[in-house]
Amino acid sequence: MEDELRRLRAEAEAALLALNRPEDLEPFRVNYLGRKSHFTTLMRRLGQASAEERPRLGKLANEIKAELESAFNAREQEIMAAAGPAAPAEDLTLPGRRFPFGRPHPVAQVMDEVCAVFIGMGFGVAQGPDVETDFYNFEALNIPAHHPARAMHDTFYVDEGKLLRTHTSPIQIRAMEKQRPPLRMIAPGKVYRCDSDITHTPMFHQVEGFMVDRRVSFADLKGVLSLFIARIFDRQTRIRFRPSFFPFTEPSVEVDIGCVICGGAGCRVCKQSGWLEILGAGLIDPAVFAKVGYDPEEFSGFAFGLGIERIAMLRYGITDIRLFYENDLRFLAQF
Repeated sequence: MEDELRRLRAEAEAALLALNRPEDLEPFRVNYLGRKSHFTTLMRRLGQASAEERPRLGKLANEIKAELESAFNAREQEIMAAAGPAAPAEDLTLPGRRFPFGRPHPVAQVMDEVCAVFIGMGFGVAQGPDVETDFYNFEALNIPAHHPARAMHDTFYVDEGKLLRTHTSPIQIRAMEKQRPPLRMIAPGKVYRCDSDITHTPMFHQVEGFMVDRRVSFADLKGVLSLFIARIFDRQTRIRFRPSFFPFTEPSVEVDIGCVICGGAGCRVCKQSGWLEILGAGLIDPAVFAKVGYDPEEFSGFAFGLGIERIAMLRYGITDIRLFYENDLRFLAQF
């Protein structure tokens, strides 16, 4: 036992002299001075010694342990002094790191602005399902089966009689079924069509708006849309109303504004025309009133629909609608 104690002391002293780095100190302490060290294991075996040898061996073991602890403390001070001063603690007075905050998507921003303009004119907001029936999406809007206008919508069908809505106009029918005039509402939401290029995406956002009351005229429609364009763009923005055709309005128009990308000179976005269509509109067809039980001799109204992405492109001078959905933070952070 005495030989083992002296051999362990010699081994520990040699290991202590080999220490040179601060990170080596803790492993040495654990191996030779810790609660589960070689030295502690050896001292537990003192009980196996004879009664005559036990006091002498215990005294020797305590002396060796004291010598090693003293030598370790001295060596620790030498190594730490040679390593230089410790790295300064964190300065808690320094400002924290700023993490980027999320912001509304540019399409969501424009959607909110468009809705705010119409709400300011007294329009309410209505919602409806994304998955619609053929009746609400087509039939009730005077687009019967095999009508050529259905080809314009490039519809995603879910199953027989169910489809992803191609416009938010079905909300107009649902609202008129539930309420009697006067009605003044907008219906914002996502719509879906099989179309994809620089100005179209398979999913986009639309706002349908409509007003129904006694003696609602085309002049009311022009006044509402002219005020909307002036507030979203500028009072100097050029506007034109072109005759068009929609099955659910008669007469129907398409509303254009002067191309804000090229200033009217002609570009690929406006197809060299200097004008960009931003919405379709018209007076509600009497056949639509008949579907919801309104008397067209008593009531009249107008409806319009606009694409939010198209408005956002014009507001921000964006030439490719697909940029909105590529999730490039360098692009989105500009808004």
